[in-house]
Amino acid sequence: MLDLIASRRVVRVMTDEPVAREDLERILEAGRWAPVGGNQRTVRFVAVQDPSTLRLLRMVSPGMLQRPKAAVVLCLDRDVASAEGFSATDPTPFYDIGTTLQTLLLAAHALALGAGPVSSCAWAAVAVVLNLPPNLLPRMIVCIGHAAAPAEQMPMRGPKVTWQDLTRWERYEVTPEGADGG
Repeated sequence: MLDLIASRRVVRVMTDEPVAREDLERILEAGRWAPVGGNQRTVRFVAVQDPSTLRLLRMVSPGMLQRPKAAVVLCLDRDVASAEGFSATDPTPFYDIGTTLQTLLLAAHALALGAGPVSSCAWAAVAVVLNLPPNLLPRMIVCIGHAAAPAEQMPMRGPKVTWQDLTRWERYEVTPEGADGG
């Protein structure tokens, strides 16, 4: 599992090969098992494979650079969130979108598929394209397809970051110069 996590990449260039319905169903099944706050299931999926619907989604999602053969739109079910006692300002259901997103990305990678998240969207337009009821709030799109050759992928930007760069033990210590210490 750790190797799977370390080798997963956001795929921005995909081939024209279709995604098998069975693979998409396995990815959705994995999403069902994503950890969520209070074990409440506030995230809903809209799976899309129809080329016309995918084209419409791309039109209202400037961040959808790849041309996926499938997509999963993650939606917050506001009615369920409210019924489960989450206030409108409670961030927990939005964290659940994040854990579900990561689970779907890892599941796609485990099936040798490429995937990439998209959050740059006109969400009201996404809701119209998908004919969503008012209680479903779209919040993330997971593009899924077969990755093009690595040489065709967008390069990673910025310096390599290690876990040590991101970690402080127990608490932050601030030096007089303002630099943090480990």
